[in-house]
Amino acid sequence: MKHSLITGGAGFIGSHLAEMLLARGDRVSVIDDESTGSVDNLAAVMDHPRFDYTRGTVADKQLLHRLLDEVDEVYHLAAAVGVQLIARSPISSIENNIYPTGLILEELGRRHAEGRNVKIFITSSSEVYGKNPKRQWAEDDDLVIGPTACSRWSYGASKAIDEFLALAWWRQRRLPVVVGRLFNVVGPRQTGAYGMVLPRFVDAALAGRPLVVHDDGRQQRSFAHVSDVCSAIVGVMESPASAGRVFNIGSDAPVRIVELAERVIAAAGSTSNIEFISYADAYDADFEDCRRRVPDLARLRETIGFRPRYELDEIIREVVQWKRGA
Repeated sequence: MKHSLITGGAGFIGSHLAEMLLARGDRVSVIDDESTGSVDNLAAVMDHPRFDYTRGTVADKQLLHRLLDEVDEVYHLAAAVGVQLIARSPISSIENNIYPTGLILEELGRRHAEGRNVKIFITSSSEVYGKNPKRQWAEDDDLVIGPTACSRWSYGASKAIDEFLALAWWRQRRLPVVVGRLFNVVGPRQTGAYGMVLPRFVDAALAGRPLVVHDDGRQQRSFAHVSDVCSAIVGVMESPASAGRVFNIGSDAPVRIVELAERVIAAAGSTSNIEFISYADAYDADFEDCRRRVPDLARLRETIGFRPRYELDEIIREVVQWKRGA
């Protein structure tokens, strides 16, 4: 039986991952400060005999030392989430992304030097690619971050620092790290409170409100079901070929945001219309965005044979159904 620790495990993705690891037979420990996550997400497993929950922050060095003492693997998901939160609180977003990652790697590095081999998954983001103009991004492509005067790019830069640090631990100390760059992840339990587009659209459609689309709506994104993403995360952690490598994780089927809004309205049977607002009105005057964000999944397919199970329309219907019952 493996003992797995999930940081940020009360969040949308973390709670689904906890359920998957328990179903695999693991003992699972979760730590979350509940700043954006919620224990309600863990309701199905809170009383499980192989599950432990700690409310706290991974920035607490003593607490982290205790939690890492007996684990076999770590899934580091704790981070700032959502464009709105990052735009509103750039200082805490940067600090919360970088500092705890350094603490965890240092603690695991100490154990590794003592002969304890604890593998860690570092959750990164498609944001690290910045505004690279390629139509599809591969893991070895250049990162094209915008100016530091535009806080929009601070999240991607901080996640890139996490990656540099994790891969440095692999190169210098052979600490087994895996980096996963997550693209847009969607599904039940995701909240629109921090700007996540699909739950925000579904909430509006079910309430009969306009679906607010930023800019002209022709920007493209690709959306993966949280179950597919968690399967990929577990898959790369199980693979002996994954240590010291970076993986894109998500869907490679793009959709325009205005088309996503239209599909949500249809799935919800809503009479809502679509409204367009500028990025300046939605965020601030210096906000920048990329027009297309689609991953090249060749490395993920070659390493673990990844194939997503969910199509976008199926995901939308599931989210609509979950929102109606929530």
